[in-house]
Amino acid sequence: MLSQPLVDALNEQMKNEFFSGYLYKAMAAYFEAEDLPGFAHWMKMQALEELCHGEKFFNYICEAGGRAVLLPIDGPKVDYESPLDVFEYSLKHEQFVTASINNLMTLAKSENAHATEIFLQWFVTEQVEEEASFGLELKNLQRLEDDKRGLMMMDKELGQRAFTVPTGMNITGA
Repeated sequence: MLSQPLVDALNEQMKNEFFSGYLYKAMAAYFEAEDLPGFAHWMKMQALEELCHGEKFFNYICEAGGRAVLLPIDGPKVDYESPLDVFEYSLKHEQFVTASINNLMTLAKSENAHATEIFLQWFVTEQVEEEASFGLELKNLQRLEDDKRGLMMMDKELGQRAFTVPTGMNITGA
């Protein structure tokens, strides 16, 4: 049985994951408006991934006997100065999510909520990948400086990103 403080923290993290999806969808809209369809596609795939993360929290809370509560989500930032600005902001956001996951893990450990610790371990590992992914694209943009041809090549490359719902992921709740 999950404690109420742990259920509340899990619900907050579920909100953070759904907000991340909302944020990356807003970034995709920025890239669409800038005629960078590959960047937009990359962000759309990231948004789908984050929505799956939120769904993982929803399912875990329900399966562990808690009540999943969909908390209000603030509107995301929608205006950016450049693709570089978007990825700088994205990396900072992922660092926020990492800190949030780490705090949740600390709470689970303090309550000896071993099943929750095991559940959260996937997210701890996932955040290493998330920060590395955003960090790499940020470095690529920094290397480009004002090279428009390089930006177009990167746009084409980012347009190749694929997303597959993780194996065993129950997104329907059935």
